[in-house]
Amino acid sequence: MTGRRSTSRTGRMPRAPRAGIAAVALAALLVLTGCMPTFLSPAKPVSTPTGEDVAEDLRPFYSQVLEWEDCGDGLSCATATAPLDWERPGDGEVELALVRHVATGDRIGSLLVNPGGPGGSGYEFIAESLDYAVGEPLMQRFDVVGFDPRGVGRSSAVACYDAAQMDDYLYGIVPAERGSDEWIDLVGSAAAEFGEACSDKTGELLGKVDTVSAARDLDLLRAILGDEQLNYLGYSYGTFLGATYADLYPDHVGRLVLDGAIDPSASDAEVTEAQAVGFEQALRAYLGDCLTGTECPFDGTVDDGMAEVSRLLASVDASPLRATDGRMVGADTLLTAIIYPLYSSESWPYLSQMFESVMFGEADVALSFADGYYGRNEDGTYRDNSTESFRAINCLDYTYQADVAVMREKAAAISAAAPTIGPYFGYGDLGCVNWPVVSDRERVEIHAAGAAPILVVGTTGDPATPYEWAVALADQLESGVLVTYEGEGHTAYNKSNACVSQAVEGFLIEGTVPASDPMC
Repeated sequence: MTGRRSTSRTGRMPRAPRAGIAAVALAALLVLTGCMPTFLSPAKPVSTPTGEDVAEDLRPFYSQVLEWEDCGDGLSCATATAPLDWERPGDGEVELALVRHVATGDRIGSLLVNPGGPGGSGYEFIAESLDYAVGEPLMQRFDVVGFDPRGVGRSSAVACYDAAQMDDYLYGIVPAERGSDEWIDLVGSAAAEFGEACSDKTGELLGKVDTVSAARDLDLLRAILGDEQLNYLGYSYGTFLGATYADLYPDHVGRLVLDGAIDPSASDAEVTEAQAVGFEQALRAYLGDCLTGTECPFDGTVDDGMAEVSRLLASVDASPLRATDGRMVGADTLLTAIIYPLYSSESWPYLSQMFESVMFGEADVALSFADGYYGRNEDGTYRDNSTESFRAINCLDYTYQADVAVMREKAAAISAAAPTIGPYFGYGDLGCVNWPVVSDRERVEIHAAGAAPILVVGTTGDPATPYEWAVALADQLESGVLVTYEGEGHTAYNKSNACVSQAVEGFLIEGTVPASDPMC
């Protein structure tokens, strides 16, 4: 559920971290999965759909019966089908993969969970880190259901490059001065080639992985799970999916919690600048903490530390470091390695280790962090298709422009707003401006008029989905209720703050709406 800060080749928008809600420095160092209950209440082998009245061409989808199979660790799995094109349901189908943990106590209904992204696997989120995704009270009262949205993971998925091609695309060094005409041509051409490969391998699905289509899938899942109303927990990008659902189906909104909220009205340029500022502030917070310790690789003040980070980024941008496996670490990869641990203050000690290694001219630790972010295994393979699906979904969810002069203006504004890391955030339009499927979606406010209360959770020090986005979404939603967590890191529920957990669980289980922001 993290925000997706990525290199100039890969665009920007919040995405899910590999190991759960908050990113970690290395999966091997911070294990997020925990013990799942061994003794579970008996699971129904099938789910009975609600049987509600829908258009005739949608009845085959809304009347399907899910057949659950044991998939280990007390979980059951099933596959649903949805229309490829919701406007033309007879033109093909997509598969949606689901995994379920059955309620251990007095069952309320299903709780669908999305970890973020776009491109994050809800299936893997629940299957691999159930007790990190939700607290024990929710496991007792809900069938917790993870799902891979269309285009993602085990569902009908976007496919683009093989592992070697992905390495070159994500880690390759652009042999030109950043922001120059030559650099823009090279980066734009690489993005266009990537899009062409996605089109060739994915086919018609590539144009149907937008969030509106995924929200319609969500309503289908609600109905075939047998729930009259949707109970939903969405993190990061999952808040945009949940808000989109509420706008489309306000009468079907049950209890929705949107944690790490996105402002649905923000443009791509506004998102990029806000995230650059958010990570710049998180980096300053890290340095402030680091300089109080005895093992900090920086000296002097926070401003001195920021200047040193700027120097390191500029240095590897001009002269990339070579890792022991032959791959190179340039500024884009180093920035990914810096940002990955900034999602959680618990990972800051590992960020210090990474910085120290780079100061000594070593690239391996930084590369391992970037590998963790992108889901690259030690053998060079990739764990999932999150990079491909992230790009495909974002290219449909925003509009982009090709005017290089405007790109340079935007890049200058981002650099001015975030002087240390902002210079490496610009030119995001290049990733989607030549995408095979042209988007015409305009970002607008979401009001979800008539929906039941919706809980919006925002963290004041969230670098990936800045707090002001949560305020904006809660204000936009006709029934939005804001819960503020005063702290650092990306998202707030089911961490160490009892106030947030009580607010979220009280709302989902009892329907208790806070009378005012508890300011946790």
